Amino acid sequence: MTDRLITHLRHVDLAVPDFDKQCEFYTTLWGLTPVAEENGLVFLAAEGSPEQYVVRLRKDAEKRLDLISYGAGSAADVDALAERLGTAGVQLVSEPDVLQTAGGGYGFRFFDVDGRTIEVSADVATRQHRRIEEREAIPVRLSHVVINSPDPNRTQAFYEQHLDFALSDSLIHPYAGELMKFMRCNPQHHSMAIAKGPHVSLHHVSFEMRGLDEYMRGTGRLLRAGTRMVWGPGRHMAGDNTFSYFLDPHGNTIEYTTELEQLDEDAWHPSVYDVSQVENQDQWGTANPFEELVAKESFNDVDRGLFVAPPV
Repeated sequence: MTDRLITHLRHVDLAVPDFDKQCEFYTTLWGLTPVAEENGLVFLAAEGSPEQYVVRLRKDAEKRLDLISYGAGSAADVDALAERLGTAGVQLVSEPDVLQTAGGGYGFRFFDVDGRTIEVSADVATRQHRRIEEREAIPVRLSHVVINSPDPNRTQAFYEQHLDFALSDSLIHPYAGELMKFMRCNPQHHSMAIAKGPHVSLHHVSFEMRGLDEYMRGTGRLLRAGTRMVWGPGRHMAGDNTFSYFLDPHGNTIEYTTELEQLDEDAWHPSVYDVSQVENQDQWGTANPFEELVAKESFNDVDRGLFVAPPV
């Protein structure tokens, strides 16, 4: 086992121009619960998660990924990580301090190698959550986030060197080369993945459902509502999880998933999967074929918020 300072993924924060439309989608259709709203911000929780919120939406004239937040084991771990990053020359947005967001806690922010704002926090108060019942097709928790990078090897090296993420598996194509690197910060197969894209942007955000039945019922609800499904339903080879990818009202790709693989890290050895073999894309063979136009959907818009911290 490793002695990582980062323990898990907490939340993903997005800025959107049509705030009301985005809030309506994530609450009424996607199944998240609004827990607080103030000054053009809304905090959305997953009913099965102890995290205060898993998505934060902020009203802004321009769409962007505001930040990705990770948990640490203790305030001492937060301080140790901030010192490590600062000594290595990583640009800190803020020094460790008491957080003013929902649940409080202690944390800091920094820019990763591609310019995204990353937050690490500890001692955040847990939210009263509940067991998701059978056939209840709403997210249990945030599963993982995938980011686009023009240089996935450089991004991988940053997260391995500075944050102790480990490579679980990779996807390649015989003509396109390396396509995706699945990275973990705990025994979950991936809490983050790095996709090869033409520019830095958000690839997708994934939400864990209770089980296969709830995953399919949620997928069906979105389809009946006319939400565009980019790819799915199917089951990946890397990670062994199910997938249904949809577009939110601002063109961000979001995913319903379940049964993501839990690894024995001491015994795990990364595999390389060739996605030109269709069974490596979708074990079931139920999803629409993954081809160039499908891949482009998750390139997303260029994120213009790089190396610029969100206002809150």
